[in-house]
Amino acid sequence: MISKFIFNTILGWKLVNNFPKDIKKYVVIAAPHTSWQDFPIGILARNTSGIKINFIGKDSLFKAPFGFIFRGLGGAPVDRSQSNNLVDAIVHVFHTKDEFRLALSPEGTRQKIAKWKTGFYYIAKGAKVPIVMATLDFKNKQVKISEPYYTTDDKEKDFKHFKSFFTPEMAKKPTQY
Repeated sequence: MISKFIFNTILGWKLVNNFPKDIKKYVVIAAPHTSWQDFPIGILARNTSGIKINFIGKDSLFKAPFGFIFRGLGGAPVDRSQSNNLVDAIVHVFHTKDEFRLALSPEGTRQKIAKWKTGFYYIAKGAKVPIVMATLDFKNKQVKISEPYYTTDDKEKDFKHFKSFFTPEMAKKPTQY
């Protein structure tokens, strides 16, 4: 497979663990998200894993001339200027499909932020699916994948668990995380 060759041989990256194959539905949170390079590395890691994982992105990415590429890679546009109920819409997608995995950045942007967005958490809770964490560790050229985590009724505990998986030094631009 060409993605695996590029990911492993040309770029020198490796997967540590793999995305669950026996679980048909889950949310993937990928962090730290500090560089445009996160996306192509993430796509190559996903393709190397052999697991179909979709993603959402800002709607401007899906306009001409390159929109067809992002759609072809499994993406769907999101209008972030509207205050629509995106969480409920995505939960509905999970309920209507036999198999669906969705990757999101909990930061929601490459810019430095004070706290994560919570949509991924409420999507997982609403869809009753686990969360799998994937970190892009640029320092060691590894994409590390966690075991599935099922949310509890303690949001603070859950977020501590998520954040413990990610560290700033993994980021392409550590000062932005």
